[in-house]
Amino acid sequence: MIFLLFLAVGAVAGLLAGLFGIGGGMVIVPVLVLTFAAQGISEAVLTHMAVATSLATIVFTSISSVREHHKNGAVDWPLVSIMSVGIIAGTAIGVSLITSVPGPVLQKIIGVFALLVAIKMFFGLDPKSDGSRPGNGGLVTAGGVVGFGSAWFGIGGGTFTVPYLTWMQIPMRQAVATSAACGLPIALTGAVSNVFAGWNHTDLPGWTTGFLYWPAIGGIVLTSVPFAKVGAKLAHKLDQKLLKKAFALLLVVVGLRFLLS
Repeated sequence: MIFLLFLAVGAVAGLLAGLFGIGGGMVIVPVLVLTFAAQGISEAVLTHMAVATSLATIVFTSISSVREHHKNGAVDWPLVSIMSVGIIAGTAIGVSLITSVPGPVLQKIIGVFALLVAIKMFFGLDPKSDGSRPGNGGLVTAGGVVGFGSAWFGIGGGTFTVPYLTWMQIPMRQAVATSAACGLPIALTGAVSNVFAGWNHTDLPGWTTGFLYWPAIGGIVLTSVPFAKVGAKLAHKLDQKLLKKAFALLLVVVGLRFLLS
């Protein structure tokens, strides 16, 4: 039954990754936290495992989503290459710091973040800009901030990257596609860093490498990859505003669950 749940989570996460370029982590992490708790996994490691496992699954989701967006010529690869310098450094630093944060505290932080994202998405609170593009230093710094935040919340960075790209007045579809491409270095760096961060931790269950939990990774990836393709195709057809409001309400539930638990 738990593996079937992982399959269902993967399907939803993949669909969201393709639709919004968010990597699906905002769904994966909360469900994994609840599932790991039900499995009796130690509270000391289950939240860190959820974040790390989410990042590992996003490696596969991003590849699938980016391929679909690339076919449509929507990915700004020069921009991705510059931001990736900061993304890799920021993600590695984020993982190194999050390891020392107790699991229950980390859940509260994730809960607050979910509520803030929900407010932003529901009301469309995106910063305005004259469309001027920052220099390479500014893009690398932005990448570092995106990577750092993503490492804490187990996301592909789209929550940060899409608003940043639209702030530069990059068209939404191109912003989503480019954000999905930025999610790959975030996920790779986050997954590898979490292997070392959790190496030989005494409270980890079986089937783990560091903080990565392979049964969840396998189940989620099986469905997230094909559904990411579906999401990327639907992103060019559906009403994005309506979808964002619905997803925002889901995040409110997630945020309140973590804050009130």
